[in-house]
Amino acid sequence: MIKNYVGGAWRDASATDSLAVMNPASGEEIGRVPLSTATDMDAAVQAAKAAFPAWRDTPAPERARVFFRLKALLEQHKEELARLLVTEHGKVLPETRGEVQRGIENVEHACGVPTLMMGDTVEQIATGIDCASWRQPLGVFGIITPYNFPVMIPLWFWPYAVASGNTVVIKPSEQDPLTHQKIVELAEQAGLPPGVLNVVHGAREVCEQIKHKHCYYWSSISDLFSSALSYVNSDRRLNLQALQFSKNHKSNEIFVNSDG
Repeated sequence: MIKNYVGGAWRDASATDSLAVMNPASGEEIGRVPLSTATDMDAAVQAAKAAFPAWRDTPAPERARVFFRLKALLEQHKEELARLLVTEHGKVLPETRGEVQRGIENVEHACGVPTLMMGDTVEQIATGIDCASWRQPLGVFGIITPYNFPVMIPLWFWPYAVASGNTVVIKPSEQDPLTHQKIVELAEQAGLPPGVLNVVHGAREVCEQIKHKHCYYWSSISDLFSSALSYVNSDRRLNLQALQFSKNHKSNEIFVNSDG
């Protein structure tokens, strides 16, 4: 059974139900993913919340060094990751090599966080008034990623959030979670502190649990996000402050007023 990664430790989910992870070429079962529960999600969000203050206060160059090490590890394991992705997803090897390379390029870009987080100042924007802006970490991010690019899309999201001083709870696709699991192992080797990156496996139900009151920011490129949005609209107790998602994959969405 695939384990969740919470607070720097690999943990069994509290769930009793699971789904098979299949090799689409052979039909062989190559793993089982737990259908994690609200209890599992709560533990992950609490771990991310607890890790945030210390990680936020870690100097940006020190955070960047973790990602330099992660980039080196990803390059060392590039072929292994590409072949694992073939096994669980079914893409051909040249395509998986390209996807892994694209993920590495995103990690490389995140290494530039000391520059990316620089603010701006403008003197005398009006009479006797100067203007200054700062880029600061925000808190706990919830990230939902889809099945079609299980390496590249997670690495579009969490390296930037984490390098910027935020903490993350990510729910990868239940159809092909093994390659991202290996990437998280490499992030741990790179020195990412406990609780900064957390992984909770499952399906639609656990996506709905990312509405946790301490998970203030959501990011997604997945159809599952539409179901999560219904909770944002209907639950007035939510403390979400920001939503970011991409819907450029030809999936139609209809948004309605939840009071109507």
